[in-house]
Amino acid sequence: MSAVDAVVEGCATCERLQCDGTVGFGGSPDENGETTLDAMVMDGTTMDVGAVGALRFVKEAIRTAKLVLEHTEHTLLVGDQASVFAISLGMAGPTNLSTNESLKKWSTWHDNGCQPNFWRNVIPNSNTACGPYHLCAVNQENEDDSFSWSTFGTSTDKVFAQAKSNGISRQNHDTISMIVIDKDQKIAAGTSSNGATHKIPGRVGDGPIVGASAYADQEAGGCGASGDGDVMMRFLPCYQVVESMRQGRSPTEATEDAILRIKRKYPHFVGALVAVNSDGAHGAACHGWTFQYSVRNLDMADVEVFTIHPITI
Repeated sequence: MSAVDAVVEGCATCERLQCDGTVGFGGSPDENGETTLDAMVMDGTTMDVGAVGALRFVKEAIRTAKLVLEHTEHTLLVGDQASVFAISLGMAGPTNLSTNESLKKWSTWHDNGCQPNFWRNVIPNSNTACGPYHLCAVNQENEDDSFSWSTFGTSTDKVFAQAKSNGISRQNHDTISMIVIDKDQKIAAGTSSNGATHKIPGRVGDGPIVGASAYADQEAGGCGASGDGDVMMRFLPCYQVVESMRQGRSPTEATEDAILRIKRKYPHFVGALVAVNSDGAHGAACHGWTFQYSVRNLDMADVEVFTIHPITI
């Protein structure tokens, strides 16, 4: 089995098992109660990539990403047209990706005033009410006398507050990221996720973004990410990690450096990075949570789980 095939099979297994409720169908309902999927696979030998974002009505996101990789000149397909593409090439669908459990989760959230959510600087006040939301007119008297700009504070304050109020954790903001080196020393990386719980419909996270959620280069190594994708994708941390390993840093040093780059700008973000260099050495770093990753190689009798504690620098 090639490195690419192994990544696809591993992510597909997690999709089928609905790992942590954050991968595959029936998890992370958006504001409308719908589950959509993101996935990506990268061949570190050819640097080819296949990815899908906001995939609807098709359960097998990572296999659809592989179809993009193998049968198109594109890198990323999104939304309804990605679904049409998948079904036209034999993927099962259209299929309802929601389950009774995911719809119950959405209903509870909606009954709680749609809290938490990912809106800011809109009316009605997104901290206390459901939408639909509209832009705030600075120079126009607001129809809602109870509304005040002071409710929001600065945009930076809102970002930091939401990092806590959204309760970002492995139960609502997680991704499976895999890095594989095969018997021919070829490397691949990939991800699959159903995104952030209660996200705004149409949101695409870091999962299908090359260099954000995963990256692989046979000459240096591979990287996988998990956590607050909206923040992490702004830094392309996995690209940064692989380039740091190319310059001679160990996987641990490279991941710590990338995490600290994000922390300096977003001190309350939650996320983790795991890396493997071309020699098979591995390491990881995290911030805002305790992170675990699994390793298996030919010299090991079974999978070994490593626990990484948050950077405190």
